[in-house]
Amino acid sequence: MGQLSNRNIAVLSESGFEEVELTEPVKRLKEEGATVHVISSKSGKIKAWDQDHWSIEVDVDKTLTEVSAADYHGLVLPGGVINPDQLRVNEDAIAFVTEFFKDGKPVAAICHGPQTLISAKVVEGRKLTSVKNISQDLINAGALWSDEEVVVDQGLVTSRTPKDLPAFNDKMVEEFAEGVHEGQHA
Repeated sequence: MGQLSNRNIAVLSESGFEEVELTEPVKRLKEEGATVHVISSKSGKIKAWDQDHWSIEVDVDKTLTEVSAADYHGLVLPGGVINPDQLRVNEDAIAFVTEFFKDGKPVAAICHGPQTLISAKVVEGRKLTSVKNISQDLINAGALWSDEEVVVDQGLVTSRTPKDLPAFNDKMVEEFAEGVHEGQHA
């Protein structure tokens, strides 16, 4: 029995996610006993990006119209350039993400993943990190950005790049195990 054996975790992504930023957290969550659902705007499969080329396809477990944040204990937002760029203009995706913050549930976002949090209007006054390319966007949205391997702020776990995945995964598991953070509500 892992420390997440009673937890349902949502992984929200579109095609164009950075492969290891989805596969590594999912693998770790499953090792810890969590039930993990990959959620996307369309059913079927989503395609990964691996540094400079398209790679594997991952099955979508549920579509955004089939789920509610109430079904899950935590949310993972993988990066990749293409994926968050699609999510941040999808009203269903933004509503889904916002719900986790309203309910004080833990959220883990890596690399370009925090871009979606800007559209969800949940970064103002929060400490976080990301890939350098979007740091100014986050700062402009009111985030307290710092260049660190992993940053945790009231249940929000963020990291910069795939190199940070070991630290990201450890903190993600820790926060998902802790559950709702009372002071976190957006």
